[in-house]
Amino acid sequence: MNIVCLDLEGVLVPEIWIAFAEASGIPELKRTTRDEPDYDKLMRWRIGILKEHGLGLKEIQDTIAKIDPMPGAKEFLDELRSLTQVIIISDTFSQFAGPLMKKLGMPTIFCNTLEVAENGEITGFKMRCEQSKLTTVRALQSIGFETIASGDSHNDLGMIQASKAGFLFRSTEQIKADHPELPAFENYGELMEAIKKALD
Repeated sequence: MNIVCLDLEGVLVPEIWIAFAEASGIPELKRTTRDEPDYDKLMRWRIGILKEHGLGLKEIQDTIAKIDPMPGAKEFLDELRSLTQVIIISDTFSQFAGPLMKKLGMPTIFCNTLEVAENGEITGFKMRCEQSKLTTVRALQSIGFETIASGDSHNDLGMIQASKAGFLFRSTEQIKADHPELPAFENYGELMEAIKKALD
């Protein structure tokens, strides 16, 4: 049995933190897992910047409400879900992902949780498990699934490399150069064809 594991941001929806950086006028928040492989370090740094500027969950959710899936993403996901099981595995947070999942037709998502004070300040975060994407793929394999994975960032490499087929999607030139062994695609049509071949 096959199951497709997809990253969320950069693959199906725009990067939430980049959108918020633009909305809030804080360019430092544009830094993502494409730039910083250490997610824990990245999140602690982000929380520090939010605190410094007096920004909390509400302000980020206001930005997320205006974000739409990438053009063609919902159609791609609908077609894929008609062919096989699909799970979105993301290092985002349930408080961010909810509205975006509605726009994508409520696919299954495994993600993390923010710790939020009563005044809306983001005080910390709780990761679902260590190396969440790789750990999830290995767990799925341990219960009889063959995984096919795709993502765009450093934190997707583990699940892509551990799967029977794995693809970079709209990744950075640096990641593509560092991993020439991984097929890299720029549009949903190409990615769909590659996944269909892997499903056969």
